[in-house]
Amino acid sequence: MAVQSWIDVLKSSQKTALVHDGKRKIHYLFADGKEMAEEYDLKTDELLSRKWRQKSTLGVQGVWQVEVGEPMNLPAALESDVIKENCSNPLFMRKDTKSSFQWRIRNLPYPKDVFSVSLTPSERCIIIKTTNKKYYKKFSVPDLDRSELPLDASALSYTHANNTLIVSYQKPKEIVTLEQELLKEVKKLKGTSEGDVDCKTQ
Repeated sequence: MAVQSWIDVLKSSQKTALVHDGKRKIHYLFADGKEMAEEYDLKTDELLSRKWRQKSTLGVQGVWQVEVGEPMNLPAALESDVIKENCSNPLFMRKDTKSSFQWRIRNLPYPKDVFSVSLTPSERCIIIKTTNKKYYKKFSVPDLDRSELPLDASALSYTHANNTLIVSYQKPKEIVTLEQELLKEVKKLKGTSEGDVDCKTQ
């Protein structure tokens, strides 16, 4: 799907806005039944989170898949009863800036020269690996896939500080324009405050 057709899909979706706790929350329902939920900071207009969900073939509502923002945690009441991964394991998350897609991997206590970050254009993904074979991650950039834009190795950079590897990919001008246009659309939505939401029973 090219950039313009992705904009058209976003514009034609059913949108609901909610303003709460310093955030603008937007829920999108697409024609194919998929849902997307985004949260923006009201002051900076920064995208704080983006999640996707879709129904299974049997019509069961799926779980939210986090694309941008902190991974979703289990409720505290459940945590004591389940097996969970060690809190010192590497934690992968995406947190964008206005000009870059950015991924942060916490709990990586190795020097910067141990890391290798590269693109594989044929598979449309970014690969992070370490020379000591302690960490390997392969991931795509969904925003570029949706807009059918090519990956550019010169846009990729990384840095390491405080046991955190930060991988940045400079947003192409098409994506920056798309995000500005989408933000204008989002701001036009009349956002209700929490408590004013009209809940429809099924």
